[in-house]
Amino acid sequence: MAVTAAIHLDGVRFAYPTGFALGGIDLRIEQGDMVAVLGPNGSGKTTLLKLMLGMLHPEVGEVRFKGRVLGAVRRRELARSIAMVPQEIALSFTMTTAEVALLGRTPYLRRFRGPSREDREAVGAAMAATDVVPFAGRPYDALSGGERQRVILAMALAQEPRLLLLDEPTRHLDLSHQLRILSLIQRFNRARGLTVVSAMHDLNLCALYFDRLILLSSGQVVADGPPDKVIQPDLLKEVFGVTVQVEPHPTRHIPWITILPDTA
Repeated sequence: MAVTAAIHLDGVRFAYPTGFALGGIDLRIEQGDMVAVLGPNGSGKTTLLKLMLGMLHPEVGEVRFKGRVLGAVRRRELARSIAMVPQEIALSFTMTTAEVALLGRTPYLRRFRGPSREDREAVGAAMAATDVVPFAGRPYDALSGGERQRVILAMALAQEPRLLLLDEPTRHLDLSHQLRILSLIQRFNRARGLTVVSAMHDLNLCALYFDRLILLSSGQVVADGPPDKVIQPDLLKEVFGVTVQVEPHPTRHIPWITILPDTA
């Protein structure tokens, strides 16, 4: 019996009116995968995540979640199953950190009823895991970029999804919180079988924390595999236009990159 992929893009093509197109995408993300999506700015990373979430709809091909066409899955079921951590969220009015984290429980709330004990426990656990409890009562808009990013992650984890999509989750974080957040996501992946697909830009962090890398260039998948197969000097030179030296990590069986200066 064939195993159903967590998310499956079958011959997907999507184009914006500006002309950029994501085309010919065939990807299977299995349940429990820990996947990083890499590529230069404008290569299609965020577009790919939005297609997986159902925010965008392919012009050609299909996106399937657990074997079902994404558009055919009921919204409430989808909201309980897939969570997205964007680079930023815009609020219409002032909300505290705790109130933003509670938004992750929206798919579970009953009409005309407040949060249940289960909802509050899920939010509390997510806030503790992301280290945002100390500023639970502070306005979200008053937080730093890194603090807001952790609150958004807490909101997504409170949702208790089966598929977690992240758009550059370490973008505003200092080094300590980058490692802490990626370690946390990895623990959820290992312990709970959470499927993770994250747009990333730091190749070394990808090698440390992700089992599979998907490399995009101009809307096309140009490489897909474990870190040692994707992190190759010639390939990175072609895609990013930089010269790198790739060596074994001193303590882990992964590739490690040093960016070399341009001598031209």
